[in-house]
Amino acid sequence: MHQEAIKWIAGLLRNRNIPFLICGGLAAKGYGSERDLNDVDLFVPGERFLEVVEAGQEFITKPAAHYREEGWDLTYVQFKYEGIKIEVGCAAGASIFDKESQTWIPLDIDFSRYETRYLLGVELPLMLREDLVRYKLALSRPVDEEDVRAICGKG
Repeated sequence: MHQEAIKWIAGLLRNRNIPFLICGGLAAKGYGSERDLNDVDLFVPGERFLEVVEAGQEFITKPAAHYREEGWDLTYVQFKYEGIKIEVGCAAGASIFDKESQTWIPLDIDFSRYETRYLLGVELPLMLREDLVRYKLALSRPVDEEDVRAICGKG
């Protein structure tokens, strides 16, 4: 099921030449995590975000808006394709809550910093390992801690 969702969103973005960066559990999987995926998370540049929303509008399950929840402060849209949630974040202005310092910190998404991995039958640009670990350590939710242990080979 995740494979079809990944193919759909990657195709939608690539057909429009929209850069994207896979983050979250799928990126962690690319670096060694073996936990089940809950959804697919990715970022697109701020100036292309509304184009993505429009292109996928028939699959929207959570409207494009600014949300502050679960350690995240960003604008995103949620699609559901073949029963799989796909959350596309707008990179502009995205922040995460650093659990240790108890402050919101900018999540600087750099689309030139990625590693290409072949996952679920699709070649994908993943957030770099060190960037992924840095934001997962800051969030420090149980799922993030599990991913960091797996990525760093301590799981």
